[in-house]
Amino acid sequence: MSEPKQESAVQKMLGDFAPKLVQVTDDVLFGDVWAREELSPRDRSLITVAALIAGGNTEQLPFHLKKARENGLTETEIVEVITHLAFYCGWPRAMSAILVAKEIFNK
Repeated sequence: MSEPKQESAVQKMLGDFAPKLVQVTDDVLFGDVWAREELSPRDRSLITVAALIAGGNTEQLPFHLKKARENGLTETEIVEVITHLAFYCGWPRAMSAILVAKEIFNK
């Protein structure tokens, strides 16, 4: 008898509230897009973190900063990315992102 499948982070967060969004997040985004071999997980994390900062989407940053560290990015590299983006995406977005990073890295 196989063990029940462990709930994903999005399943825990959304449960049955948005089952289709849960399914495409788990199956397409993380099951297919993140699994493609054309970019390393480290590179995907770097791109994702930069895109979230550029878009001002700090609510998604905690999850992706942790994932970035799991995928090999150092805290120093992430801080450097945020510093670099301050000049391309705006100071307020970088300051918001650095505060999230500081909170995540200090835990």
